[in-house]
Order: sequence, then structure tokens, then C-alpha cells
Amino acid sequence: MHKTLKRTLLYDWHVKHGANMAPFGEYEMPLWYPAGAREEHLSVITRAGLFDTSHMAVIAAAGAGTRDLLQLCFSKDLQCCTGKEKAPLTPGKCVYGVFLNQKGEVLDDAILYQCAVDQYMIVVNSGKGQEILYHLETHKNGRKTELTDLSGQIGKLDVQGPLSAKILNKIINRPGQVFANMRYFSFKGYFDEASELADQVRLLDRTPLLLSRTGYTGEFGFEIFVRPEHFKKVWELIIESSKDMGLIPCGLAARDSLRTGAMLPLSHQDIGPWLFLNHPWPFALPYNEKYGFSKKFIGSEALEKQTNHADHTYAFAGFDLRKITICYESAVIDQDGKCMGQVLTCVTDMAIGRHEDRVFCISSPDKPPGFKPAGLSCGYVKVDRPLDIGRIIRIKDKRREIPVMIVDNIRPDRTARI
Repeated sequence: MHKTLKRTLLYDWHVKHGANMAPFGEYEMPLWYPAGAREEHLSVITRAGLFDTSHMAVIAAAGAGTRDLLQLCFSKDLQCCTGKEKAPLTPGKCVYGVFLNQKGEVLDDAILYQCAVDQYMIVVNSGKGQEILYHLETHKNGRKTELTDLSGQIGKLDVQGPLSAKILNKIINRPGQVFANMRYFSFKGYFDEASELADQVRLLDRTPLLLSRTGYTGEFGFEIFVRPEHFKKVWELIIESSKDMGLIPCGLAARDSLRTGAMLPLSHQDIGPWLFLNHPWPFALPYNEKYGFSKKFIGSEALEKQTNHADHTYAFAGFDLRKITICYESAVIDQDGKCMGQVLTCVTDMAIGRHEDRVFCISSPDKPPGFKPAGLSCGYVKVDRPLDIGRIIRIKDKRREIPVMIVDNIRPDRTARI
């Protein structure tokens, strides 16, 4: 029996505007629009793109015992997790981390928002709301915490790219005050009119928003949360107000290539039911200065005991735009032609290219004169041995075999942190 796919509130808009729709998680989502995934990718790098991300699951957590519960279940240490100074998580700040099981395997990754002293919001991946809610409920153990699954009850959209603030500046009330001191991984406002935070961010027509300086592209931008009854209005308002700035709607294909080039993992593809160790995302774990953990949390004991027994995940960049298909036959090959692991992600980042053994982006301030990238394949591999940065390996599927280089960065000069 086929499970009926859910649709976001913008489904009819996507179809009307020519989106190629496909299943993703529990939803039928746009893969790309008539402009094409390549143009959508480049638009986010050079101008701006708009994404419907209301398929993401949201959990509200409130009560005096909530922080203690999150300290147990969430990987980041909330007492030392924000900024270079490793300050505590406080209202108006958010942080990226993972939920692990006792084996040290990933249940899901998430962004955790602290809205007030005892009020939090957890954003997890599509279809994972109930699983993470159950995980939290199971470990409450008498802690005073009320957990509510808000999935499907909130509209979420992302405005990503260097012109994002200029676009939102046209539709937000008191934009100078809103954008002042709005650092990366901070947020203002709230989507519920009854909240005392609602007045922090409103549209010109007084619609309240939660506006977050985050995203899944590696580029400057914002994530917006709004009540369902306002969602389509906000989407169309952004489209209309940005006609002179070149913003276009973007689908999941561009989102995937952008996040890969930005060194961001896709849950249950690049991270999943294996030990969360030896990967490019150690910032999701609460390492202290002595390379131990600053706290105990679910899964930490397994990670500490099995450090030397985990596979290794690496990023790679190719030498041209050719990529392979992730399938049963895809594999990582050593110099003897033997399989040493699997390819987790392989996409083409159309904004980058090589010049004299260096990768540049079309947004790189020091790119060579006349630089016109054709794109490079990139992604992640999981292998059974440690590899040096700069090593050339080969990846294959049933059609082709291509050389790629192990790297510690893919798309340079990203703008998310500016």
C-alpha cells in the first residue's frame, strides 16, 4: 500500500509555476522550477533564492526541566556552545547538533532555538518529528517539560543569498532595528501573536515572524517561521518585492548541491545509523580543550569507547562536473581496485572550478580574471581507513569511474557567517 504524501501549503503555487515535483520525506516537494537547478544554485551564490522548507518538523519544548532534558538528549553542551567564546545558549540564540541513540548513532540532526528561559524550539528533518518527540518523552524521567509536535502547523521558508537582507528590508517593519546585531545563529521574533516576542519582528502589515540568521546553503540568508494562514502571503510578498533583485524560487536539487558544497551533511545519508565519529562535523559534539566531552549525553559513552573502531567520513571534490549516481553499485575504490567504502553524496556544485590546483567560486574576491566555472563534482565518502587530505581516490557507479580528491573544504568564500 502506498502512503499518501503530504503537501505543503504552497503545493498549488509550485505546480502553477512549473515546478518538477517529487517525493521527499513525507512530502511532495519541488525539485526545481523552469529556470533549472543550475540557475537556482547560481542565483543563491550571486543574488538570492527562496525555498519552501515547511516540510521540516518542529517540536516545542517548555518547562523548568527542559534544559536539563536537552543536556541529556542533545549533543551540544548548552552551557558552552555559542560563538568563538563558547558562551551558554541564551534566548535569541540557536545551535546545531544531533540526537544520538545509546550506540552513538544518529537519530537526526537539528537546530535548537532558545526562545525564553524555559522555552525552546527544535527543528528536525521531515518525518522525524514523532521519532525525536518519542525519544525526548522516553528520557523525561520526571523532568517538568511539555513537548508538543508542531509539524505541519508552521510555515517555514528560507531566503538565501547575498541580497537576502535587502529584499527583507522592503517588507519588514523597522528593519534597521531588526537587523541590528543579528549575528549568525541568532534569531528574533516569534510566529505566535500571543507571544511577548512577537513585536520583535513584524511585516509592514503587522504579521509576526520568527526570523533566524541561519540556513542550509552556506550563504548569507535567513530562515522564516510564520503561522500557516500567513505563509502563502509571505512567500508571494517576497517574490513580488524582489523582482528588481533577481531572486528566484529554488527547489530541493539546488538545496542539495548548495549544502554539499557548503560542507553540510544530509541526515540519514551523510550521517545516520553508524557511529558519529571521524567526520567533517566535529563541531556538533561537545569537545572540550582536552579533546574529551564537556558533558555526558546519550551516546557519549559509545563514542568515547569506540573512537578507534569507527569508519571515516571525508569530503571530496572532483576535477570536472562529472558525477556518479548513488546506487547499490556505487563504491570507493583503492589503488588496487578493491572497495574501501561507499559514496554517501555526489552532486555538482556549479559555482566552483579549478585553476592552477586551487578551487575558486564565482563569488571568490581573488578569482582569476575571466573565471567562468563549469562546476565540480563533490560530496562525501565513508571508508574503512584514514585518508590524508589531498589524496586522490576513485569513485564509481555502474556507468563510470572518476577520480576525486579528499578535501577539508569544498566551496570557498562562503558568505553565511558575514
